[in-house]
Amino acid sequence: MDKTSRAGPSDPGSPDPRDRKGLKNRKGPKATFLLAVDAWIDTTLYEAGFRLGEFWESLTIFFRRFRVSGWRKLVFELLGEAFTLGAAGSVLMLALALPAFDDTARDWRNQGDFAVTFLDRYGNVIGRRGLIQGASVPVDQMPDYLIKAVLATEDRRFFDHYGIDFIGLMRAMTQNARADGVVQGGSTITQQLAKNLFLSNERTLERKIKEAFLSVWLECNLTKKEILQLYLDRMYMGGGTFGVTAAANFYFGKDIKDVTLAEAAMLAGLFKAPTKYAPHVNLPAARARANQVLTNLVDAGFMTEGQVLSARLHPATVIDRDDRKSPDYFLDWTFDEVKRIVPRGATHSLLARTTIDMNIQRAAEESLEFNLRQYGKQYDASQGAIVVIDNTGAVRAIVGGTDYGASQFNRATRAERQAGSSFKPYVYAVAMEKGLTPETKISGAPINWGGWSPGNYSRGEGGIMTLANALAHSVNTAAVRLAHDVTGLAPVKQLAEAMGVESPLNGHKTMVLGTSGMTVMDQATGYSVFQNGGIAGTRHGIMQLSDRSGKVIWEYPRDASKPHRVLSEKAVAEMNSMLVGVTQHGTGRRAQLPMTLVGGKTGTTQSYRDAWFVGFTGNYTCAVWIGNDDYSPMKRMTGGTVPAMTWERLMAYAEQNIELKPIFGIEDSLLKPKEVAGAKDEANEAPRDERPRLLSSATTKVLKDIAKMFEEATVINTPIGPEALSSL
Repeated sequence: MDKTSRAGPSDPGSPDPRDRKGLKNRKGPKATFLLAVDAWIDTTLYEAGFRLGEFWESLTIFFRRFRVSGWRKLVFELLGEAFTLGAAGSVLMLALALPAFDDTARDWRNQGDFAVTFLDRYGNVIGRRGLIQGASVPVDQMPDYLIKAVLATEDRRFFDHYGIDFIGLMRAMTQNARADGVVQGGSTITQQLAKNLFLSNERTLERKIKEAFLSVWLECNLTKKEILQLYLDRMYMGGGTFGVTAAANFYFGKDIKDVTLAEAAMLAGLFKAPTKYAPHVNLPAARARANQVLTNLVDAGFMTEGQVLSARLHPATVIDRDDRKSPDYFLDWTFDEVKRIVPRGATHSLLARTTIDMNIQRAAEESLEFNLRQYGKQYDASQGAIVVIDNTGAVRAIVGGTDYGASQFNRATRAERQAGSSFKPYVYAVAMEKGLTPETKISGAPINWGGWSPGNYSRGEGGIMTLANALAHSVNTAAVRLAHDVTGLAPVKQLAEAMGVESPLNGHKTMVLGTSGMTVMDQATGYSVFQNGGIAGTRHGIMQLSDRSGKVIWEYPRDASKPHRVLSEKAVAEMNSMLVGVTQHGTGRRAQLPMTLVGGKTGTTQSYRDAWFVGFTGNYTCAVWIGNDDYSPMKRMTGGTVPAMTWERLMAYAEQNIELKPIFGIEDSLLKPKEVAGAKDEANEAPRDERPRLLSSATTKVLKDIAKMFEEATVINTPIGPEALSSL
């Protein structure tokens, strides 16, 4: 048998010829390595999963020891939900509060180094702003009983809380619930300071959230002593004074270090309502409030009844001051104007002669107060603002709210409220410039502009009408059609800005109906262009700035920007004829005056949140806004009701005993009283007291002529002897 026949098929040395194909396909070392890696991965994953399962089972068994049932389970479930909602609420509140922290980036400690004394148009001192208000005195140098009186009245737990006093808040809520009214506040000194430094007085949820966060921020960045120092230095104390140092000097003629306990109690009582309790205006109310502060000192355990008895028996007396109110809203605005216009490098200790007329200012305050007192509750309205500008552009009065002591937020110059239909004259003015006339016909039928279909206040308004009638009756669809078909949006926005509107206009199609926010100052400035015959750039509140030596460093006629024309005389004349029609037979009939025609426009916003009347005569332009700080709706108040009545009451006073001027482009605009009597009856005006005329224009002219004769009369210096005296 040969070697070949002896070799079996299993002999490795003699492979079967049938397996040669398999040898070609047999995998090498690389394939073996990959198989090993795959096996290792599978094994590792399996073992990891197994061990993880064991760990999870052990963890589950461990936590089963803490499982609760029954009432305990309910408690834990509620706590879990509370933590979840609390976390979500915290994120939401933080998102709302973040914009507030932008204000902390500025130099909020610095009040500036200006010291300005303000004079009215006749040269009488009306107030001061800046460092002259009173230098800061360290808390350590103030009387101990003054600090205790402030803490006992405003924040007894000041040194125990961290910006927000939840215990004090609950106590205040309880006391208010028992009294069925607001008798005790829950805001801490830190919260009041945060509002004073960074925020306005608008009663909104967003503002309260910002206030809470800023209070905590102040507590984190300042010591309690620093917070108290700022509070005592910055808060308004009535009489045009800020801070206890200035108030002590104003009311008592003393340095703050020398005030008695009775005087300290009176000062501490001013923080709650400085206008109401100002002793130079209402001494009995101030003394009653001081007596309550003394009671707070005893209740808080800071002093005993025996220690305060002498102060009760001998209340504080004040220096005899003029009880006239300081025009604080006007002073705040003009103070900002001074800082804006003062030449670079000039002294900051200044004397500013302003344009304010205190008689018109008081009449404006009285008119707003009267009408809100009479009709505020009926219409659910609580706030208002007024600006008066004369035909030279001089601002004669600013009312920024009902009570400066309660809120220093200037609603006349800072609050941007929707203008409603009072914005329409800007649309119509562009149309007049494009060649339309008051007699041009327009449809008041429904219109759809890109899916927007505005309606009219009265459903019966529609059909074909003149532009004059459309404006007089404030037809929304006509104004929208005019903007859509004739004027466009950009020219309207540009004209409003050229006429002096400084608030940002949104440029959206709804702007035509006044959805953009505008200030009262914007409105008065813009409408004054109609009064001035198309000339803009005349508004001013400062006539002259001089240093303490009398040197004039700025003067309006010399240094202010020159007025410029923004509307043609033809367009202004046509606009004025239509705006007069608004008060003669349109929505503004309640604004008519007995001595002159009135041009103007009413405005009412969605859900009755804002009501406007802006109007002018040949002598004055006046804008009136009424609403609520928290944007809550009023009860169907329109611009043709209380705003127009407020405007009329003020202007009936302002137009007396002056040389009446005609409205630009309107012939025979000066009237006799009988010419408007019938129209006012048609307006179905609510009853109110009329301000009587003091002197007629003719009588005033005669008296002025007599005074001039005396001034020009020759003085005789010849001695008078006894004979002459006996003959007298």
